Amino acid sequence: MDLNRNAFKHAIAAGTRQIGLWSSLSSNTAAEIISDSGFDWILFDMEHAPNDIAEIVALQQAAQAGSATPIVRPAWNDAVLIKRVLDTGAQSILVPFVQTPEEARQAVAAAKYPPEGIRGAAGSARASRYGRVAGYLNKANAEICVLVQIETGEALAQIDEIATVEGVDGVFIGPNDLSASMGHLGNMGHPEVQAAIEHAVTRLKAVGKPAGILTSNHDEARRYIDWGYCFVAVGSDVGLLTKGADALAKTFKTL
Repeated sequence: MDLNRNAFKHAIAAGTRQIGLWSSLSSNTAAEIISDSGFDWILFDMEHAPNDIAEIVALQQAAQAGSATPIVRPAWNDAVLIKRVLDTGAQSILVPFVQTPEEARQAVAAAKYPPEGIRGAAGSARASRYGRVAGYLNKANAEICVLVQIETGEALAQIDEIATVEGVDGVFIGPNDLSASMGHLGNMGHPEVQAAIEHAVTRLKAVGKPAGILTSNHDEARRYIDWGYCFVAVGSDVGLLTKGADALAKTFKTL
């Protein structure tokens, strides 16, 4: 049995735009629906959504028939948690709150088997199709995609050094926490924040590293793509459900 090819990793390495959706509903039914909607990737969140390891397994199982590549955001840059996420079969992870090059190196090490890292070896985890992928331990590193999340002004100041850590495949700008760290909590559209977001992708392009971001605003998404962001989440399952439900209720309650 062959190891799955990580379509997302190879796409961003080639500079091919990848449009995604954030998933925080913790619902395997929702995951099954959105994974086949035509998105290139779906982010299953463990940091700000009530997902634990068992839920992450179920979400990936639900999404596996769809066209979107699953990405998992662990709750923290923790080697044990990252190991467990990867053992569930995730091939792409988004590591939150990476502040320094050393923290980026820690994230990469947690995701890679020796000698490139410290990931613990499991012989029959879901990642290896329960031991059916021949030579999994020697093949896995090549298909693992490590994305690091920049969320503060302090991290942004070191973005070049963080991005060029060996094994970092892409850098994701977290606009919400970035705006908070810049003194504009809840105001991601503030001109200073937008200038920082544009400056970030300019610096990432200069070092040849794919950049990612999240927004639910159509105009912002177009602007970020025009600036050069490669992997862009254009909304969330929670947002889609909230807006749709609110609009439907308003329509009929005002008849």
